[in-house]
Amino acid sequence: MLIKRLLLALLLLILLTVAYFYAALNWSYSSGERAGWIQKLSKKGWVCKTWEGELALVSIPGSSTVEKFQFTIADDETAAALTEVMGKRVNLHYEEKVGLPTSCFGETRHYVTKVTVASDISLSPGVVVHAPPAAPAASASSQP
Repeated sequence: MLIKRLLLALLLLILLTVAYFYAALNWSYSSGERAGWIQKLSKKGWVCKTWEGELALVSIPGSSTVEKFQFTIADDETAAALTEVMGKRVNLHYEEKVGLPTSCFGETRHYVTKVTVASDISLSPGVVVHAPPAAPAASASSQP
């Protein structure tokens, strides 16, 4: 009888732990967008490898003060999409996850889920510089 109670308590503890991790990984405390230039992106970790990066946020062009937004990417597809647009101004959609007990899931609370290239640059409220569209490359067949 004592063994059954111990096994039942152990099973309940395991189920509660699994439910906690499921909720912590699938529930977001907040979500939002950040725009800037990717400054750093690397895959880190001894056992659990995650992509960690920094986004340089420039609020005023020419300003020497640069705020950095540190983020984590959990999946390789998003990291590959981000690697393709390195050097361009990007918008990162992120979700903030709280309550994860270890750094095995990432070093930050901000998990990037989507990457898009920013088409314009905001200089100040109401002043926007539109980036020119990329010119199509001339094909080899159209040259004489």
